[in-house]
Amino acid sequence: MNKVTNTDMEIKQNYQPEEIEDKWYALWESRGYFKPAPGAGNAAFSIVIPPPNVTGSLHMGHALNATVQDILARWKRMWGYSVLWVPGTDHAGIATQNVVERELAKEGLNRYELGRDAFIERIWQWKSEYGGKIIHQLKKLGASCDWSRERFTLDEGLSRAVREVFVRLFDEGLVYRDNRLINWCPRCHTALSDLEVEYEDIDGTLYYIKYPLAPPSSSSAVGGAKAGYVTVATTRPETMLGDTAVAVNPEDDRYLKLIGKTVELPFTGRKIPIIADPAVESAFGTGAVKVTPAHDFNDEAMGKRHGLLSISVIAEDGRMTAEAGEECRGLDRYECRKKLVSDLKDRGLLEGEKKHRHAVGHCYRCKTVIEPLLTVQWYVKIESLASEAVKAVESGKTRLIPPSWDNNYFAWMRDIKDWCISRQIWWGHRIPVWYCPDCSGKDGREQGEMIENIFFKDVTLSGKTVAGGIYSDLRKMGFSHEDILRNSKIIRVAKGVTPICRIEGVTECPVCGGHHIIYDPDVLDTWFSSSLWPFSTLGWPDITGDLKTFYPTSVLVTGFDILFFWVARMLMMGLKCMGEVPFKDVYIHALVRDAKGQKMSKSKGNVVDPLVMIGKYGADAFRFSLAAFAAQGRDVRFSEERLEGYRHFINKLWNATKFIIRNESAWKTRDPYAYGEKLDIAGKWILSRLAFTVDEVNRNLDNYRFNDAAGSIYHFIWHEFCDWYLEITKPLLYQEDSNEKTVVVDCLFFVLEQSLKLLHPFIPFVTEEIWHSVFDGESSLMLMSYPKELPRFLDAERQMEILLRAVTGIRSVRGELNITPSVEIRADIRTLSNEVKSVIENNIVSIKKLTRCKEINLGPEIRRVEGSAVSVHEGMEVYIPLSGLLDVGAEIKRLQKEVSKMDETMTFLNKKLLNEDFLKNAPKTVLEKDKAKYDDLLVKRVKLEENLKILRTI
Repeated sequence: MNKVTNTDMEIKQNYQPEEIEDKWYALWESRGYFKPAPGAGNAAFSIVIPPPNVTGSLHMGHALNATVQDILARWKRMWGYSVLWVPGTDHAGIATQNVVERELAKEGLNRYELGRDAFIERIWQWKSEYGGKIIHQLKKLGASCDWSRERFTLDEGLSRAVREVFVRLFDEGLVYRDNRLINWCPRCHTALSDLEVEYEDIDGTLYYIKYPLAPPSSSSAVGGAKAGYVTVATTRPETMLGDTAVAVNPEDDRYLKLIGKTVELPFTGRKIPIIADPAVESAFGTGAVKVTPAHDFNDEAMGKRHGLLSISVIAEDGRMTAEAGEECRGLDRYECRKKLVSDLKDRGLLEGEKKHRHAVGHCYRCKTVIEPLLTVQWYVKIESLASEAVKAVESGKTRLIPPSWDNNYFAWMRDIKDWCISRQIWWGHRIPVWYCPDCSGKDGREQGEMIENIFFKDVTLSGKTVAGGIYSDLRKMGFSHEDILRNSKIIRVAKGVTPICRIEGVTECPVCGGHHIIYDPDVLDTWFSSSLWPFSTLGWPDITGDLKTFYPTSVLVTGFDILFFWVARMLMMGLKCMGEVPFKDVYIHALVRDAKGQKMSKSKGNVVDPLVMIGKYGADAFRFSLAAFAAQGRDVRFSEERLEGYRHFINKLWNATKFIIRNESAWKTRDPYAYGEKLDIAGKWILSRLAFTVDEVNRNLDNYRFNDAAGSIYHFIWHEFCDWYLEITKPLLYQEDSNEKTVVVDCLFFVLEQSLKLLHPFIPFVTEEIWHSVFDGESSLMLMSYPKELPRFLDAERQMEILLRAVTGIRSVRGELNITPSVEIRADIRTLSNEVKSVIENNIVSIKKLTRCKEINLGPEIRRVEGSAVSVHEGMEVYIPLSGLLDVGAEIKRLQKEVSKMDETMTFLNKKLLNEDFLKNAPKTVLEKDKAKYDDLLVKRVKLEENLKILRTI
């Protein structure tokens, strides 16, 4: 292949990322390089981006996720695949609604005053103005998504897909409504799924409350119960007003005689039974527990087993209901707790209080303590869907990488509960269900049977406000159908009302022909639309070209925190709707922590802003750092110090390029292999090491070992290419052009070109800049083929290793004994094989130049001269006579001073590490750091003593 070069080959003195990153990204995007390659012959590779929230800004998790995806996309493009990387954002129901509600609050408004339609329009305006921030940030990172295919989970196409799936599941009986206990957020005013509740251990109080036994009662103590009452232990006294039983374990001897009796529930006048249930833990509290089926999930299950009533005493706003009694009605749940505890003390019914640490559920968005409430919600029957998703992973149709996540996945999926998919907010996919309040009973019901179950709250019209009422009563009061729908804050539809489920809107009741249709007020869980992402973004339910070509997708890159929120649900929905898994591989990356291994949080002040890092070090250095950190199954410890080190790596590449192009006049061909035996040992070695690195990088990327791939490239370029090959060839390069020099220069340009290709998926901007400046001023490195299967020269590698060991042995003595670099030395090398002797003899000129040796003696007969430093390596022993090379006395004093300083530090560290209080109280990271420092000093001290021993023999 002939040389093709940019005729204006030139590269600036220093690499300035801010000068070139926007330029190259704009060129790539404008030329359509991010779009799939046309042509039926190209194999497909597809990824769908985990859609970040439209409210979001780029954080370290996003940055790692996007970097990994971009590496894969660019690598596969260069392999010749037709690559589609679908970008997009998630409407993020609760999060986005909260943001806009906060904006309204600044104006003294709330969403109810604005009205549903106007509020949703306000959110769309906010999205238009601020929602694209994270997309811009992804572009700054270099993400090569096909932006012409950008999707939004509330766009028209995805909304149609959502309605289609809901209706199909409804028609199959897999979607249903039920009145059951659900996690409720009093701040967001919506139901939450189990996965949306974050549990946190907090220090609470366990209250011991006496429940008087109802007459006739024993006048003496019975078992473990005090005379005349049973003591229960609870952390939530406010819920006692909804108790419908006291439960004990049937095998607890203390309470056997009380089972079947009743107690008087304080403050209510109600009598409730004492029941026996094996779920009660006898060791907890007093062994007797209050049962509140309407406000505790375990109590709900127990209530169903025993046929107990459910009495809701806490409302959706976290305040006490009328069922709590007049004295508590309207109080905040925590205010009610204080009041009840005080009243219990006054009545002598509070036996005691005890500190108690326990897990409390919080809303994952606003961090408010959730409240289990009895409400009507929509659910997906999940068991059959989950079963198929389990089989998909068991069979290997979808692989979780690393596979250590398999057991977590199987355990969760096999114990999965039905998925609550309705949310009581306004921003999101409205559930495609309607109700008829006028139904005439053509389906066998009496007139008005349905309307009794449609409830409206806070209806306001012409200054008249009704706190709440059923539809028929409101109509009788003079409110029109339109007035009721338009002016009500809250609509609730009871379980018994028959839904009309349609993909398109309903304007007429199919039963009675009535036109007073009520649209279900709830929206779907954000994760419902996200679960359709792999196929809805490709055009489903239409069978589009993209869907046929790119589904199932090749790989999903995601964090472990949404494995169950999202990944599992995508598997279930993909299998259900498409009959195929949505992705073949799932690469699960770890959490990005700070340099000490701590989780990043604003409260700790250790949050790293990716945009700040990009601005400071450039996108390439930032990307390469993330790739180098991304070891499978291990959290990323992000260190700005290491990031700075990778910036130096890019500078090293830049400076190596500047050095190489100085020899452009001697560059003849881009195929150094054509020289055959004219290649010297160093040339064959560097080409062989390049081939090894190519194989390593491709193998590691194929196995999602991004850190190993990055490490292979780094080692090759920094240590083998720059530190060794460039140094070895410099003497020749400083000479006039010659055939020998041309061979070396052609090797340099070839290795540089292949290295740029290897590096491009990791650091696309600087590699494109160098490529464009040196190799091709018109095309793009993105369009080049990725290196693969280059020839190896194993004999040359083995021989070169001998040469490098000899050079390293001589250099190590110079460095350790502080011999001035300008001083030429003598080296005596005892060779232990004929091959070692032959290799060193054939390259003795290069070794002398690399080590500044004026004389090298070698052979098997060489012996150590007294006063020589020794460096032992495989196949050889290197002796450096030290007499006359340095002031031995001064050097001994310097080393003794260094040893003394080391001893002081080690003594101090040793005292700390033997101190029990320090070992007990010091953070783990501090202990590990001190232990590592001590071990490091110990190794260095041994080496210094060895050097002192050598010097004392001179």
